[in-house]
Amino acid sequence: MRAITITKHGGPEVLKVVESADPVAGPGQIRVRVKACGLNFAELMARVGLYPDAPKPPCVVGYEAAGLVDQVGEGVEAFAVGDRVLLATKFGAHADTVVTAENQVYAMPEGMSFEEGAALPVNYLTAWHMLFPIAGLRPGNSVLVHMAAGGVGIATLQLCQTVENVTTYGTASPGKHEFIREQGCDHPIDYRSKDYAQEVRQLTDGRGVDIILDALGGDDWKKGYELLAPAGKLVAFGFANMASGTKRNLFTVIKQFLSVPKWSPMNLMDTNRLVAGVNMGHLWGEVEMLRVEMEALLALYRAGSIKPHVDTTFSFEAAGDAHQYIHDRKNVGKVVLVP
Repeated sequence: MRAITITKHGGPEVLKVVESADPVAGPGQIRVRVKACGLNFAELMARVGLYPDAPKPPCVVGYEAAGLVDQVGEGVEAFAVGDRVLLATKFGAHADTVVTAENQVYAMPEGMSFEEGAALPVNYLTAWHMLFPIAGLRPGNSVLVHMAAGGVGIATLQLCQTVENVTTYGTASPGKHEFIREQGCDHPIDYRSKDYAQEVRQLTDGRGVDIILDALGGDDWKKGYELLAPAGKLVAFGFANMASGTKRNLFTVIKQFLSVPKWSPMNLMDTNRLVAGVNMGHLWGEVEMLRVEMEALLALYRAGSIKPHVDTTFSFEAAGDAHQYIHDRKNVGKVVLVP
């Protein structure tokens, strides 16, 4: 087995491809020869040392992959050797061979590439869970999503189009505006040259928006809360502002931590607003809930309603370049790693 290993906390250069013995599928498990695996911002945070759930280095991270079944454990009936599958697992997916539980493996729809399969689980499950179970997206709502050209952003824009008359606002650099318009963004906003909150207020005649999906954190959570329309919902799902570069900066970490707003139940009642948080890494144990959501997403893929956009693929040996690519905010859609 070859795996991308975080040898210690630091810049992209700490990533190394390490070889070890192949894992063996135990009872109720499946072994997959990986053809592609997804790279998420969480893995960058783990490498920097700002992702508290990650194992201590040296470690192999990664939540999602796609490939071919090459071994099934005792009791496995739903899959056979040679099946094309995608999978979700709590760490360990950045390897060319992954063993995971049968109930976290899904048959790939006909026509789906391995790269698309690796790009779907984390981003689309996150977007789906925020929009529907948490925020209760319904016809006529308005949605603001930050980092709209990233994997979760694109998933959000596509899913919003499955509901009638939803208006979407997305923050992104100007060079990405045309693309996110094609993905369904009604109002792209250049966060570098404009105050996005002021822009949204102008576009909504001061009303604000019904739903905000915010992976930025800190002061942006406060700005978003004030931007909510009556009965609006702010869903926090990341803290990108804490990672100011390719290495951990304790001054930035402390500054951002101190900027986190504090809401009381009295304040929430007075303003008729909702604040929620989503961390899909803490939901991998909710297998049945995630299976229902994933099956809904796969049905939408089969219907042509959603389609992961793979920006670039990098070899395992170029994993450091892939991390740097995301740090530089060059990606439009998903970055995928291939063995």
